[in-house]
Amino acid sequence: MSNVNKIADHYHALLELVGENPTRAGLADTPGRAAKALAYVTQGYQQNLDQVVNGAIFESDNDQMVIIKDIELYSICEHHILPFVGKCHIAYLPNGKVIGLSKMARITDMYARRLQIQENLTEQIAKAIEQVTEARGVGVIIEAQHFCMMMRGVQKQNSVMKTSMMLGTFRTDHRTRTEFLTLVRD
Repeated sequence: MSNVNKIADHYHALLELVGENPTRAGLADTPGRAAKALAYVTQGYQQNLDQVVNGAIFESDNDQMVIIKDIELYSICEHHILPFVGKCHIAYLPNGKVIGLSKMARITDMYARRLQIQENLTEQIAKAIEQVTEARGVGVIIEAQHFCMMMRGVQKQNSVMKTSMMLGTFRTDHRTRTEFLTLVRD
């Protein structure tokens, strides 16, 4: 039996436990669909950094800041198994190498598509970019809305959590950090 089938069996049981009839017309296929959806949104467990980067590191004389803003991200809170959604901003200072633009989004997705907390996600992305580019510095900011805070508990619809991770020059040189923060705001 595949993992998706096992997950579907558990969804079937969960539906019963919340008081539903998982065999009624509207829910008959829900356990299978939900299992496939969960497998998709947690596919980051099946990926690794080498696969995602796929050799897209290129020599470059550029030593100026590279920034990609507003990378959409979708993740699942490991505390409540509810989504959090937002955007990620990444910057790095090349040190003889640059990374393919789409790879920063793919790295973001790889880590986001795991059960996560935003604080760890921010750190994982920054350290991965630093590792593959050997950059002089890396900065990552994530802004996200958490359904665990919106749908339950305090039910605050407009709250946004912001996290940042600054490595290398972004941590040690306030001018570099300020440049990044200013460019992200524009």
